[in-house]
Amino acid sequence: MINVTCAIIRNEDDQVLVVQRGEHTDHPLKWEFPGGKVNDGESDEDCIIREIREELSIEIVICGRLPVVEHDYGHKQIRLIPFICDTLEELPFLSEHVDFKWIDPEELVEVDFSEADIHVAEYYSVKTEGRVKSEPDPVMQHEQSLRDDADLRNLVNSLMGIKEAEWVVASAIDNPEIFKKLMEYSFSDDKKLAFRASWTVSKVCDKAPDLIIPHLLMLVESLPKINNESVQRSFLRILSLTDMHRFGTKHHGMLAEYCFSALRSGFTAIAIKAYAMEVLYRLALIYPELANELSATINMIQGEGSAGIVARGRQILKKLS
Repeated sequence: MINVTCAIIRNEDDQVLVVQRGEHTDHPLKWEFPGGKVNDGESDEDCIIREIREELSIEIVICGRLPVVEHDYGHKQIRLIPFICDTLEELPFLSEHVDFKWIDPEELVEVDFSEADIHVAEYYSVKTEGRVKSEPDPVMQHEQSLRDDADLRNLVNSLMGIKEAEWVVASAIDNPEIFKKLMEYSFSDDKKLAFRASWTVSKVCDKAPDLIIPHLLMLVESLPKINNESVQRSFLRILSLTDMHRFGTKHHGMLAEYCFSALRSGFTAIAIKAYAMEVLYRLALIYPELANELSATINMIQGEGSAGIVARGRQILKKLS
């Protein structure tokens, strides 16, 4: 019996992410919940977080579990361990699948799933008729949680879903001191705290972009020094949505150097490369001489096999032309 995890990933509209297998896999063109095999010595929770990073290049928070499904495919028997997860990232970068879509829970029963995933979809669809209660009411639980630094740190470190994240985002918008603390936590040696803080900062910037303006130069200067891919991704996402005219020549140069280095490296995460392309495209609008170098770099990495990078690269090349 092979232990396999899968993730029912929800977005801010409570839609669920499903992904399609390739034509030459053991379940050709079937849809499934993303996930993968549990490695020796690996916990189920660590497995699903790792698999989603590798397959989709997005970050998730685990909110709950569904009953285990055991299924015999004939050539293999699997024990499928489903997790209910939240994400604030809408765009996965596919590395193993050929397509994805966000769908409403009641539509899951109409999807052409692999056999084991059918049972997970049916159970989740039934449970969501009354809504799966996988997270507490954040306001009731945390309305007194921002009294001091320790309370805020603990709250950020234990975020368990979209509702709690949105509550922290709203609090940070209302209270600049909370936003400053989130920025501080983004540089923590505690990688989990740093990821969740920078993730929250990114969402604050979506709703109140002016809050990040005093910190923009510091973001650019810090990128090469950060040893946490999740934080790098959050910061690059912010910068990819920023007006490049807010920076001077010095910081334009620093950004260009960092982003070209990230694109050319064989070890850079897919999402970081995608955001680096967007930053470089925005810089090329200011410095047209960068366009040829960016086009050449994108063409060079098109053969690395990542569907997400190939698709994003084509989009950038089209805009450059």
